[in-house]
Amino acid sequence: MLTRGLRRATAALAAVSLLVTATPAPVAAQAAGGMPVIRDAEIEGLLRDYMAPIFRASGVGEGVVEITIINSREFNAFVADGRRIFVNAGTLMDSKTPNEVIGVLAHETGHIAGGHLARMRQQLDNMQTMAIVAMLLGVGAMGAAAASNSRGGGDAAMGALVGPQQMIQRTLLAYQRTQEEAADRAAVSYLNKTGQSAKGMLTTFKRFADQVAFSRRFIDPYAQTHPMPQDRIENLEQLAEKSPYFNKLDPPALQARHDMMRAKLFGFIDTPEAVGRRYPPSDQSLPARYARAIATYRSSPLPGAIAQIDALIAAQPNNPYFYELKGQAYLENGRPKDAAGPLRRALALAPNASLIRTMLGQALNSGGDSRDALAELRRATAVDTKNADGYRQLAQAYARQNKILEADLASAQAAFAAGDFGTARQLAERAKRGFKQGTPNWLKADDIAGYTPPKQN
Repeated sequence: MLTRGLRRATAALAAVSLLVTATPAPVAAQAAGGMPVIRDAEIEGLLRDYMAPIFRASGVGEGVVEITIINSREFNAFVADGRRIFVNAGTLMDSKTPNEVIGVLAHETGHIAGGHLARMRQQLDNMQTMAIVAMLLGVGAMGAAAASNSRGGGDAAMGALVGPQQMIQRTLLAYQRTQEEAADRAAVSYLNKTGQSAKGMLTTFKRFADQVAFSRRFIDPYAQTHPMPQDRIENLEQLAEKSPYFNKLDPPALQARHDMMRAKLFGFIDTPEAVGRRYPPSDQSLPARYARAIATYRSSPLPGAIAQIDALIAAQPNNPYFYELKGQAYLENGRPKDAAGPLRRALALAPNASLIRTMLGQALNSGGDSRDALAELRRATAVDTKNADGYRQLAQAYARQNKILEADLASAQAAFAAGDFGTARQLAERAKRGFKQGTPNWLKADDIAGYTPPKQN
């Protein structure tokens, strides 16, 4: 049994995060565990490239940790288990260099490699025992005060109940601050091992130090989950500036991809007016043209958007994401048959992009070609089992083929991928009754029907 005060503390400490932070999604979005998630082939591929060396240096290994993008404009990143890093879209949009993003995610990798979440859960278990003892002692003191009918004794008893809870909460917060410091040190070590600078981390922390500077005199340093910003910067500077890579810049090609990623996010998430202010027509750089083309297709007649996208394709004819954008523009404007061609070209240039394959399956579905849609969507979901949109489209394709059991199973997989375990269980049970026991589809349905979500601390 946890007291209310400790419950608030444990809720605050349930996820280990980089920073406590003071619209429509770019492409495919889904709700996972109640969080609005952005899925995008171009951005996910870039983040994998950013982090592959860091994962190797940390020992967690490539392919073990997933990076999930949250559709939030705030600057934040966090880990909630030992295999997923969550990063807000705002972090990617506000970071001007790849190095800033890599530093943020390296810090979160430090939490995973250090087993901080498992240790935090153990610490919470220990604190729970302390809370129970403190509560019993406080209740006993209050009972003695009531028996003596002493007002002063009652006040003292209330102090006996509240005081230990405050001590427990501060102990937890102090423990988390040590984990944050350890993750900072680990991040710098990973950057050194991979020949990268920690200057981006410093840039990020200095930004937040400036934001809280005006309120420092109101902040209790012992009631924070993270070290005070200025202390953190001083510690990090000592580590980072010793590195021979401190002044090393990101490779130009990586910076170019980063600029395109930011432009894409601004184009989809900001209003067209805001995009126009950030990327005025006088700016003829490729990222600016990318952002304006996205904003145009979202807000203006389709021909103008297609003309801008075609100009992007002419500039980079082997960029799969320009063809993807063209296909998406046609698809979302009710022209699925026109979308199929550009999406096939995008997939030819990026054959492993399951999200592009999913969009092609959607275009084929909407265009009445459910047979080819089934083939594409089966392939897309086979390699990306968290692709809720892919499973939804697969369910539609099966339904059009009058394969109702398979449609129910795909719908169950879509709900499961989106974190709606109750709906997933109901649909899986229904599908399971129709499949022959022991067949692959029966086993898939049985796995979903029997799944129990892990308890949250």
